[in-house]
Order: sequence, then structure tokens, then C-alpha cells
Amino acid sequence: MLRISRTLVIEDDDIEISFIRASGPGGQNVNKLSTAVQLRFDTAKIALPEDAAARLVGLAGQRMTKDGVIVIRADRYRTQERNKADALERLEELLKASLVRPIPRRATRPTLGSKKRRLEGKKRRGDIKAGRSGKSFDD
Repeated sequence: MLRISRTLVIEDDDIEISFIRASGPGGQNVNKLSTAVQLRFDTAKIALPEDAAARLVGLAGQRMTKDGVIVIRADRYRTQERNKADALERLEELLKASLVRPIPRRATRPTLGSKKRRLEGKKRRGDIKAGRSGKSFDD
């Protein structure tokens, strides 16, 4: 059982875990052992609020199929147990992040002091550039 929040719990039966061959370094072990983990989780099996489901689609990106199945591949470690724990942890983080509502941005206006500083900086930079030319204003 994977507890995401007080109200959201995922049963072990809803998560499909399969072991596949890992790629990369590892010598002969790579060809013999299936240490990488492929975790599949159907988001239709849990009741997410609409806004959280929309955020989950954005956060999951390429990891979510068109059918709403999240596929996580974990091959960071050399053992099945650590890769399985890593995949479950990544799923949990993804779901927790989708439940967090972003704080809406309040539009603010620049202060008078910041406007003055910006214009003074632009004037100073313009004077520096004007001073580079060999011509003077008197000519």
C-alpha cells in the first residue's frame, strides 16, 4: 500500500511491476539478470480531483501514455529491490507534486524607485556608448 495523502491511498494491486534487462555498464550481469524495473500505474484507478489530474498530465509528460497509464523505468541501481523502491518513490513524488496547488501570481507594478534606477542605468549606459565615438557634439 502506497500512501500519497490522507485521502489518497494506492493499493499494491493497482501497481504493475515487471523486471526487465537494464542497459549500460555492468559486464556480464547486464546480459544475465533483469534488474531494471518497469512500473505501470493506471491513473483511472484512483480518484484524483480534476485540477490535480490536469497537473499530473503536465508533470508526467512523456511518462504518461494516451490511455492515462504512467510508465516509470528505474535502472539506476544494480539490484531489483533498490530499483523497485526507486520506481515507487518516483511515482509517489509525482503524485504528491500533482496534488499541490500552485500559488496564483498576483500582478504587481514596479516601484517608483526601481523605475528611476532603471532609467538612470540606461542613461549611464547610453553615455558610455556615446563616449566611444570619436565625434563630439560640438562638431
